[in-house]
Amino acid sequence: MNKPSEAAARFRAEAAKRILVTDGAWGTMIQTFGLAEADYAGTLGLSHEQKGNNDMLCLTRPDIIEKITQGYLDAGSDIVSTNTFSSTTISQADYGAEHLVRELNLAAAGIARRAADAAQAKDGRPRFVAGALGPTNKTLSLSPDVNDPGFREVDYDQVKDVYTQQIQALLDGGVDFILIETIFDTLNAKAAIMAVLEESDRRGVEIPIMISMTITDMSGRNLSGHAIDAFWWAVRHAKPLTVGLNCSFGADLLRPHVQLLSGIADTLLMSYPNAGLPNELGQYDELPARTGHLVEEWAKEGLINVIGGCCGTTPGHIKAMADAVRGYPPRVVPTLPVATRLAGLDPMILAA
Repeated sequence: MNKPSEAAARFRAEAAKRILVTDGAWGTMIQTFGLAEADYAGTLGLSHEQKGNNDMLCLTRPDIIEKITQGYLDAGSDIVSTNTFSSTTISQADYGAEHLVRELNLAAAGIARRAADAAQAKDGRPRFVAGALGPTNKTLSLSPDVNDPGFREVDYDQVKDVYTQQIQALLDGGVDFILIETIFDTLNAKAAIMAVLEESDRRGVEIPIMISMTITDMSGRNLSGHAIDAFWWAVRHAKPLTVGLNCSFGADLLRPHVQLLSGIADTLLMSYPNAGLPNELGQYDELPARTGHLVEEWAKEGLINVIGGCCGTTPGHIKAMADAVRGYPPRVVPTLPVATRLAGLDPMILAA
């Protein structure tokens, strides 16, 4: 049996006291700096254009990543995530930067770790770092060729190995948890989960997993066709520290889906919605006060254990959320029999 994670124990202890707060958006925050190609490319001498490769800024403009991270901590975040959504060889292949994947993840983890530790030393409140794994731009469940439905650009073992490389660097860089986020393909997520579990066995220590699904429409399904309840039963074996939903919609439209997951997931629930829906220019107009009001309704109903923001959210949104949920008790995690009854499943079958 692997040694239990001390960070997970501390996290659960804090989550029992209050609703915790994670951070907000990375991509839309980086856009506000109006960076040019030179900012992204730095002096690395890469052959491809780098503008838009947000993860590369961990190496070329770490001051930007440090500033965003500090902004979220100042706003009240208990958890900060690494700027590593695309730090895999699959995603970095678009920029000719596959050879920098380990360096990217180490740098990102170091930035978040130093900032979180400094914030904790300042006021004594525990802070945590989540190493972020994005879904990559490849899917295991669907063919990219409408004329060849059986074709896949990648296979399961390849995706698992790619995630293993990223996970190892993030852990070596000092993250507390692995956050598998914005999951549009459940099979991709299962490859990431397996990569974490295998790395946990290699290291002989529990590696806490956070899992976050994204839905593609109001039916509550992801791109690979899983409804929220089906997704939960597909990943529950990983015993995640948290499960939840991110991106997709604003807090108003995401609410019924969070409510469903809250009733069936027998673990902590973390959700981080967008700042509403984007306008015709792709920008997010929802003001922090509106987002704070909406997530306060979630807190009143006892739906959440951890709250934060995705696309379009800023430190201002995170502060508004932190202020809004302060004083409300955290969601009570249902026991397995309750969760299975709510899902219409027989607990005896699941226990078999």
